[in-house]
Amino acid sequence: MTLPIDVPLRLPDARTPDPHDAPPIRWGVLAPGGIARTFADAVAVGTASSVVAVGSRSRERAQDFADEFAIPRAHGSYEELVADDEVDAVYVASPHSEHRDHALLAIGAGKPVLVEKAFTRNAAEAREVLDAASAKGVLVVEAMWSRFLPHYDVVRHVVETGLVGELVAVFADHGQRLFPDGPARLSQPELAGGALLDLGVYPVSFADLVLGAPTSVSATGTLTDLGVDATSTVTVTGAGGAHGVLSCTMSGVTPCTAVVAGTEARLELSGSFYGAGSTIRLVDRSNAVVDERVGGLPEDVRGFSYEAAEFARCLVAGETESPLVPHATTVRVMETMDAVRRQVGVVYPGE
Repeated sequence: MTLPIDVPLRLPDARTPDPHDAPPIRWGVLAPGGIARTFADAVAVGTASSVVAVGSRSRERAQDFADEFAIPRAHGSYEELVADDEVDAVYVASPHSEHRDHALLAIGAGKPVLVEKAFTRNAAEAREVLDAASAKGVLVVEAMWSRFLPHYDVVRHVVETGLVGELVAVFADHGQRLFPDGPARLSQPELAGGALLDLGVYPVSFADLVLGAPTSVSATGTLTDLGVDATSTVTVTGAGGAHGVLSCTMSGVTPCTAVVAGTEARLELSGSFYGAGSTIRLVDRSNAVVDERVGGLPEDVRGFSYEAAEFARCLVAGETESPLVPHATTVRVMETMDAVRRQVGVVYPGE
């Protein structure tokens, strides 16, 4: 694709609504861990919604979380949480290994559910959850928070309009030093540990956003002594022939950048490409930066505020999925990661 000569090479504006403008709903948080704290803060600060209940297997742990965030009700079981009549929607923040069961628990109670990424351990479990939601007619969304951020909408708009020309390649990496001294769950196969589901899901989902469904997936990696992946390098090919080179590791810190290269220009995402603070640069064929959007959010908004707001909009509108992360996308990302795990040699207990 060659742009008309009178079309300026300039980044489009994000079309993302202010999360404060979304309708208010009442959230219940299932499993009060670190990611749940990030979510609860984002709801309280950046949206019109509120967290009204929290559930844990430990009533004491639930109460501690409730006290921290001024949540009115603390439940000592997940069953009590999903049965709470004051809860409009459930946010599942448990380990990956539990996402299927906890999502099905909420759906069985007729509750719409926002499920942390990775959505489940594998694509088969993802389909099971989505089929159950379809049978109940309830909203289910994957909490891939990056997809809801304003700068991802800029990327989406650039790809839709062909601003960079024909797509040629996508590059994305995500590496953090989380092993062996990080969260214990990342080392444990029974908790679906490893780098891919925790970190690699970001570059895989980003490539899916840009390239769509892959026609091929090739992967190599290294395993820990317990058999989860420490590092993976993935090559995917899009339907149009463009390729993606993606990598993740939990053994060291990488730049966490992303590039979308086209025949006319390229996008560069720096400062953790998946995060709210990422800066986007548009670079022309002569290697000159022609436009730039510096990352950052207003003080009264958090990164997770956008996914919570989008969920609220979809729920009030009577939708059963979000157009920003459709169910087909969630399944595709899980299928890609299944292919990576097969090639690298990671199998979780019970699969």
